[in-house]
Amino acid sequence: MQDLYAQCSDEELILRLRDGEENITDYIMDKYKNLVKSKAKSMYILGADSDDLIQEGMIGLFKAVRDYDSGRDASFFTFADLCISRQMYTAVQASGRQKHAPLNSYISLYGHVASGSEQGEEAQLLNLLSSKAELSPEEMMIDKENVKSLEQTIERELSTFEKQVLDLYLTGMSYVQIAKVLGRDGKSADNALQRIKGKLKRAIKRG
Repeated sequence: MQDLYAQCSDEELILRLRDGEENITDYIMDKYKNLVKSKAKSMYILGADSDDLIQEGMIGLFKAVRDYDSGRDASFFTFADLCISRQMYTAVQASGRQKHAPLNSYISLYGHVASGSEQGEEAQLLNLLSSKAELSPEEMMIDKENVKSLEQTIERELSTFEKQVLDLYLTGMSYVQIAKVLGRDGKSADNALQRIKGKLKRAIKRG
């Protein structure tokens, strides 16, 4: 039976599920569990427990199976991806544990790129947000001071929406994916991301 399911598209399987083939739910849940685990790893930096995130992701996947409408939605994969991400992020927000402290382990600061140019600043900012480079004890001390300043900037100058965008950007999402998770249009998410970068660049310069 599993082999027969593997020969069908997800959309075909959902139609068969609607016709009463209940075993298809278990097949799809198993098929997409690695996607859930992958997303849990990226969301983990927001401060949530990995096992909790996987559980929430599986709930999101179940909702996708339950609610998917081939006449309304895009491909099942795209719909499931969105449902899983939304479920996880909603759980992180509800827990109240999401912090910007993970920036501490995602930092490679001053001196790692050339300064004084827009390209250098952009590279510096991206390093600041996403690098996992090993730092010397001296660099760690400098970084801690700069991270504290950066976190203060985030709390003081970013709107609630901008903080949400930053949270998701730190997990590796594009502005298009961020927009879908937050239920906003792509332009709003892109504009927010540009504002965030501008504010953080100014914070870096002040540092």
